[in-house]
Amino acid sequence: MRNVRTAFLVLLWCSVTSGAAAQVLPSGPVTIGDGRAVISGDVAAAIAPIDTGYFNFSDYKHTTLREIRLGLSASVRATDRIAVLAELRTDNFQRVTPFALYARIRPWRERRLDVQIGRIPPTFGAFTRNAYGHDNPLIGYPLAYQYLTSVRSDSAPANVDELLRMRGRGWRSSFGVGNPTPEHGLPLVTAFSWDTGVQVTTGWRAVDVTAAVTNGSVSNPRVSDDNDGKQFATRVKLTPATGLVIGTSFARGQYASRLLLDADPATADRFVQHAYGVDMEYSRSHWIGRADAVLSQWDVPAIASPFLDVPLRALALSVEGRYTMFPGMYAAARAEHLAFNDVRGTTRIDEWEAPVSRLEVGGG
Repeated sequence: MRNVRTAFLVLLWCSVTSGAAAQVLPSGPVTIGDGRAVISGDVAAAIAPIDTGYFNFSDYKHTTLREIRLGLSASVRATDRIAVLAELRTDNFQRVTPFALYARIRPWRERRLDVQIGRIPPTFGAFTRNAYGHDNPLIGYPLAYQYLTSVRSDSAPANVDELLRMRGRGWRSSFGVGNPTPEHGLPLVTAFSWDTGVQVTTGWRAVDVTAAVTNGSVSNPRVSDDNDGKQFATRVKLTPATGLVIGTSFARGQYASRLLLDADPATADRFVQHAYGVDMEYSRSHWIGRADAVLSQWDVPAIASPFLDVPLRALALSVEGRYTMFPGMYAAARAEHLAFNDVRGTTRIDEWEAPVSRLEVGGG
């Protein structure tokens, strides 16, 4: 792993220094072979006080407020219709992972149709593609795409009382069915891992439609399938006017791992996640405004009393805005709320997770 990490850093350095040969800062990516191969790199760092409440912990077991991310992207155009795209990424120098690796096929030049195969960009939602520095104007990530619930892919509560005991413990939850080792839970939709499968995108005038069949679920994408189930996801994007983008998303997939499914074979087909999303973006002059709503639903069959007779639902609402005061300087803010449905235990009725409200203000 040390050799892989060293080679990655060397390639990243070369991509930056090659673009900077004629000037102090690079103005664009490195191109090879008359533009057939394009290489680019990016570095992002965030430094902040320790989050004692674990509200900003991600599914990579570290806080998003204290991280150094290095990325190296490459695009190779084999023919006019086939291209291969890849990205290597490391967070806090812990490991180098192939964040993206897929082939893009365009069967017809005159038609808007793309087929992507491999570790592909997410189909669900808008923020999963806006997680880079300029597109995400604040240090934090929206709660829908980062906040860890107590739901796990390898473990499940036996009853409602066990679920309520883990309320607000998504950074380190533990249950009696499946893997008993304490571990982090799942977000509503993860922004830290891409899907693996097949994706098709087409469009007509102001409408774009994307559909994909992948492994895992939106909260637990998988490179290799670990439950013999597939996820179906779709997104429709409408651009009715200049600067206005409206999108809606849907996804359904089995989120539980084989370890959990084998623990209770009678309920193996019931560990399914449904996700619904609506997003909007409007930009004009110096302003960019975004609104996002995500509803995630996990089916968790309980095996003991008091039984869990309703799906676990989580609703995340987010509104953000960015104002560019002059080139190179902006101010931004994001307000959001995360709510959960009630479940009935032996002694109380309560939301299965603790609701969260957050306001983030910053500039850059």
